[in-house]
Amino acid sequence: MRVLVTGASGRLGPYVVRELERAGHDLALFSRRQPAPSLAHLPWTRGDITVYEDCERAMEGGFDAVQHLAAVPGPTDHPSLGGGALPFDATMRTNIMGTYYLLRAAVKKGVRIFVMTGSNCALGHGLRISNTPFPLRYLPVDEGHPSDVEDSYSFSKLAGELLLESYARAYGMRTYVLRSAGICDAARREEIARNARPARAWDPWMWAWVGSEDLASAHRLLMEEAGSIGPHGVFYCNGDDTTALEPSLELVEKFNPSLLPFAKNLEGHASMFSNRKLRSEVGWEPRTSWRDRLRGVRE
Repeated sequence: MRVLVTGASGRLGPYVVRELERAGHDLALFSRRQPAPSLAHLPWTRGDITVYEDCERAMEGGFDAVQHLAAVPGPTDHPSLGGGALPFDATMRTNIMGTYYLLRAAVKKGVRIFVMTGSNCALGHGLRISNTPFPLRYLPVDEGHPSDVEDSYSFSKLAGELLLESYARAYGMRTYVLRSAGICDAARREEIARNARPARAWDPWMWAWVGSEDLASAHRLLMEEAGSIGPHGVFYCNGDDTTALEPSLELVEKFNPSLLPFAKNLEGHASMFSNRKLRSEVGWEPRTSWRDRLRGVRE
């Protein structure tokens, strides 16, 4: 396929590009900054997804699919985090309007497949602003669990899912979103192993993670299998285990015992998010690990 990759200069970009190149796809890149030197052999359009004319220009080559990775990775208006150098509305403009502009340009150019890196933040369990804890109903969480978002980043990711669904319905595009967990490259997995310690409190992120390479393979599989699955889908994409040393049920017993009646099926270090849907629909399997580094680091 002829594929446009947005956000190619970001941390995930090189992994998705390598995954798609190995599978024989023809790629072009679109990002604000020049991609890594290892990607210099690929055509690159400099531009910003929040500028519609840039999105149109990036689509001019004619593409079968878009792999949309570009995003602001947090809430730039969060009262406790702040946005740093970015404007307060950068998250909403980039993650919602930028995605809208890309979709509009893609429809205009006849693109049929659109795969986006989303976030499990669309659930609303992290980045809480109020003093209200997230209302977990069962574990492991799957795509049927209700969302309860409060911050702009989580809202933008949930809104992006709905936007893609509307384009699948209205324009016949095939659209897919990966609710990725904390994305970990090899260096980050090494760091997790090196710093692993017993948990002291409940982790609002529920110790979820996914390898960069595994997320990249999910991007490829959803694109390649688009003709054999539904026209739109949202999929949790995370490792099979947590980043905790303790078994998952032990974490629930110790820090969140109200969930015990709904967590009895958490065996060993099982993730508190289910990736079963992604596995069953496109045959995805996570292949990276941080635990294989644990012994060497701790001895």
